[in-house]
Amino acid sequence: MELRLLRYFAAVAEHGTVSEAASVLRISQPSLSRQMKKLEQDVGLQLFTRAGTRNILTSEGREFLGAARAVLAKQAEASQLAQVLAQGQLSSVSLAAPRTTLIDIVAPFVATFRQQDPVPDVSEISIDPDLERSLSEHDLVVTARPASALPTGLPAQTLDLARLPVWAYVPAHHRWAEREAVETADLAQEVIITPSGEFRARELLDAALQLEGTAPLGRVETKHGRVAQALAAAGRGVAVVSDDAHFDLRPLRLHHRGSRLTVGLSVQWRTDHHAAEALHELALRLRSFCGERYGHTLPG
Repeated sequence: MELRLLRYFAAVAEHGTVSEAASVLRISQPSLSRQMKKLEQDVGLQLFTRAGTRNILTSEGREFLGAARAVLAKQAEASQLAQVLAQGQLSSVSLAAPRTTLIDIVAPFVATFRQQDPVPDVSEISIDPDLERSLSEHDLVVTARPASALPTGLPAQTLDLARLPVWAYVPAHHRWAEREAVETADLAQEVIITPSGEFRARELLDAALQLEGTAPLGRVETKHGRVAQALAAAGRGVAVVSDDAHFDLRPLRLHHRGSRLTVGLSVQWRTDHHAAEALHELALRLRSFCGERYGHTLPG
């Protein structure tokens, strides 16, 4: 079944006569009549009946017209998309990030998209993803991995976004509430609340405590950073996470031997992507957004 025949059929159905449709299509009337007979033979249906000079759709012709128009619309959509892709533009963009980054950075960034921006699709990935696979499935991948973590030979580019602090969150009545920072060594006096599993802040804290040769007074684990803060608000301990503040908690910068514990974020995309330049521009916008949201934590 040829798309050309479907266009001819839709034109005859719209104009009601072969002569009018032929004039619009700029082909001869006999040629258009032959094409309509060929289409009826191809689909095995009688699409029209004659009423004087007019062509009247049969019941099966009316149903087939809906399907034909749907196919033509899809063809037009595909043709338009091909033109957009050929020009290196994005009609949609897939962004992927670990849970905390997705909630605190990617989702708020998507909320700033304009009408002319590509349609965003956001997915959650692990904090230590297979970048080669992730970059084949998504356009932009936000991770806490440095450029050196990119697989050798992978045609990809990395842009640093920000270095976000690891916070020790306490309620207003806590003895540390008026402090601006605490040392990891101070946590030996406290019950700490941390996310379990794959969280970069948890990994950094565990490494710092191991280097310090100390352990907290106790530990409570939860599967989500927001829940860790909720438990801190309830007085169950000090929440150690990189999430934004909630529940009116006091954020204290967490230091290890005088240096801040921070989570470095970067965004990656494939340089052989058809819209690599557009992705680079979107990555720069994401970095600017991080600067507005966490200005003091940008690289440099």
